[in-house]
Amino acid sequence: MSYIKSKKKLEQGGIDRVYFLHGTQTFLMEDITQQVIAKAAVEQENVITYSLLDTPLELAVEEAETFPFFGGKKIVIVQDFFFVTSQKPEGKIEHDLSRLERYLTSPLPESILLLVSPYEKLDERKKITKALKEHAAVVDCAPFDAKMTEEWLEDQAREKGFQFSGRGKEHLLERVGPQLLLLASEIEKLALYVGENGQVDEDVVALLVARSLEQDVFALLDLAVKQQAHEALLLYHDLLKKKEEPLKLLVLIARQLRIYYQVKELTRRAYSQKQMAAQLKLHPYVVKLASQQAGRFEDRQLLTLLKQCADTDYAIKSGKVDKVLGVELLLLKLASASIQHA
Repeated sequence: MSYIKSKKKLEQGGIDRVYFLHGTQTFLMEDITQQVIAKAAVEQENVITYSLLDTPLELAVEEAETFPFFGGKKIVIVQDFFFVTSQKPEGKIEHDLSRLERYLTSPLPESILLLVSPYEKLDERKKITKALKEHAAVVDCAPFDAKMTEEWLEDQAREKGFQFSGRGKEHLLERVGPQLLLLASEIEKLALYVGENGQVDEDVVALLVARSLEQDVFALLDLAVKQQAHEALLLYHDLLKKKEEPLKLLVLIARQLRIYYQVKELTRRAYSQKQMAAQLKLHPYVVKLASQQAGRFEDRQLLTLLKQCADTDYAIKSGKVDKVLGVELLLLKLASASIQHA
């Protein structure tokens, strides 16, 4: 079950006895955990957390099998649940996995067991993986694709009592990127500003939300690609005033151009954006933005610009050109390449 579906089920009062949370988005895992605690109305003294890196699994299961000392319900959280992967953590602690397998078939009604597996891939062949899929509420906490990110933003807005305009939501993603933890922080700020039943549009986002460095670099390239060389140079000098290092900006520019080239190549091979994201190990939203820009360049132009990035890097480091001027010239070449293609 996806994170979003799991959260909706919790909001409607549906609480399972065993949860298996897996994936690399620890923010989502923590959010589901806190939702379970809140919906089950469990007192903090009845929330017990273990890590399998320093505690045998059977001790955690024994805790789940024990009636809550203070009455009500008990939540047992098991962190670093690595049995569903091919990973073998360091340490000599032995675990009795059969104890958990027996518990899954008949969990204590007064306990809620959360097994947290912050790993990218599951080993589907393992017996315990199959048992969890059969007996537990499985919550996929993998990175969102673009559609799920937008759906999550809408859910967050509803929870906070405001609405996004279409462009407001897009502009927030453009400024912050797909990092959910940062987005959640910005949503809190936006909600306070617009108030109950308010609307967050592009102007509100521009007023309150600062771009990340990666998004600034994307905006820098976007301006150059759109032949707005003057605006691109103004943004570049704004970044310099913020003490950003020209060589660091150069590296990020080269990275973005490399993504454009890779996206063009994978598009020719009929890869979907989701497949591209998996292949390049990028968030789908990053691939979506790159796909929109990559078509403005021919392959040879991108390869030429990448070579110019390398030449600029060498010229700066060898003292042949000033670093500020070197990146300025590169931005002008980028705008020129876009003009030629247009």
